[in-house]
Amino acid sequence: MHGPFCSIVPPYMLRRLAKQGAPEFSSAARAAREALGHVESFRSARSQPAPDIPAGVRQAKPGPPHRTVFDANSAEILPGTLVRKEGEAPVGDPAADEAYDGLGHTHRLYADVFGRNSIDGRGLPLNATVHFGQLYDNAFWDGKQMVFGDGDGEVFERFTKSLSVIGHELAHGVTQYSAALVYRNQAGALNESMSDVFGALVEQYVNNQSAAEASWLIGEGIFTPDVEGRALRSLKAPGTAYDDDVLGKDPQPDSMDTYVRTSADNGGVHINSGIPNRAFYLVAESLGGNAWDSPGRIWYEALTGGSLPLAATFRVFARATAASAVELFGSGSPEHDAVQLAWETVKVKL
Repeated sequence: MHGPFCSIVPPYMLRRLAKQGAPEFSSAARAAREALGHVESFRSARSQPAPDIPAGVRQAKPGPPHRTVFDANSAEILPGTLVRKEGEAPVGDPAADEAYDGLGHTHRLYADVFGRNSIDGRGLPLNATVHFGQLYDNAFWDGKQMVFGDGDGEVFERFTKSLSVIGHELAHGVTQYSAALVYRNQAGALNESMSDVFGALVEQYVNNQSAAEASWLIGEGIFTPDVEGRALRSLKAPGTAYDDDVLGKDPQPDSMDTYVRTSADNGGVHINSGIPNRAFYLVAESLGGNAWDSPGRIWYEALTGGSLPLAATFRVFARATAASAVELFGSGSPEHDAVQLAWETVKVKL
């Protein structure tokens, strides 16, 4: 099965970084050019996925995770050298141990909260490769496994430092094996948003953070101290995650009023995802407590329940969340009202 190549760093950010001519950013510019070429070559070679599991099929009772971590040793050949298997002790390599832990944390969220048996619902082994490429400025899900670069050291640090990055990329696998949303235009933005939502939930669940306590940031910790920014994206306030002389300003809109129409980045999948991201945050803020409870259940059922077409629009997904809220909590419930108000706030009509 071949799924879409889904990377955490948006192409527009890599393009801007690749154009930097200042000597102090020479390594970062070179690394960005390589990562950008990698994104484009992978996407041109990949076809859209066909789901292995028919949408809506309920999986068996969750089992334990089956994790394997490999080391690419700065090459670009996957999977690399085996460095840690399920149940083995930490190896002392921060990237390998962070990847191992992150795979486990993500597995635990889906098993404990949603009753899902790994990424595919059938106990799929979770594989990850660290130290991919030389100063590689990205992390990605290639349809089969996770891959992490170490960053260029000038703008990006190692990508395993952020649990939300690991959770984000593995959530692409959940989408691949359930709704199989196409990676273009609004469906692609929903695909990215689902990964941001569940990436944030993994981090919140592990840290036992309420919706009010959480940062709602994706990629916090992967910027070096020289970057004027906290993370790649913010679900709470799209468009505010960074504002940097080198990287530019976070371009995400927070409502349909500022929806970005573009052919770049597969129709703006990393940009317009800010709109459904904020809708989820608004539901979580309204209901309070833990976002993985009622809000997470509503979004998870909408994603995996079998009602979404491959090219779902924001409006179609909004209606699916409203239907999930009714099914789970009843019409006129606080949960249903919160969902309706959230989509109304971001100007998506139900």
